Amino acid sequence: MIEDTLKLFTNKWALVTAGTKEDFNTMTIGWGGIGSLWSKPTISVYIKPCRYTYKYMNDSDYFTVSFYDEKYRDDLRILGTKSKRDMDKLALTHLRPDFLENGITFKEAKCTLVCKKIYWQDLDINNMPKDVIDKYYLKEEPHRMFVGEVVKVIGEF
Repeated sequence: MIEDTLKLFTNKWALVTAGTKEDFNTMTIGWGGIGSLWSKPTISVYIKPCRYTYKYMNDSDYFTVSFYDEKYRDDLRILGTKSKRDMDKLALTHLRPDFLENGITFKEAKCTLVCKKIYWQDLDINNMPKDVIDKYYLKEEPHRMFVGEVVKVIGEF
């Protein structure tokens, strides 16, 4: 069970979604962590400044992280490779928005974590191994880490 949890993002992927009912964005993530910070249940997600979702995460007090059955893998692939900046990428999927009191998820989600943003910080390449810099950060700025307090869980993993 612990190994499954540790590989949750890598193996299952997820969607991180932020914004308002009138204007939101979602993107697929394969990096993240579930844990505890300041005695609160938390989730951390990592987004590069070049991603369109970055603005939504910066501007929002809440975000959601949602997980899906394997049959939605192609939809998540689309949402991770296309940008709302260029097209209505959501229209290319089978996912239907579900507007919550404090966030947005999708009706097809198996599990959604509603998170209140409590911290953010830019990753510092001075504190990274050279192989990580060479693989991820030679052409783009490092990710920003967003930490959210999990305030509601909808569904199950």
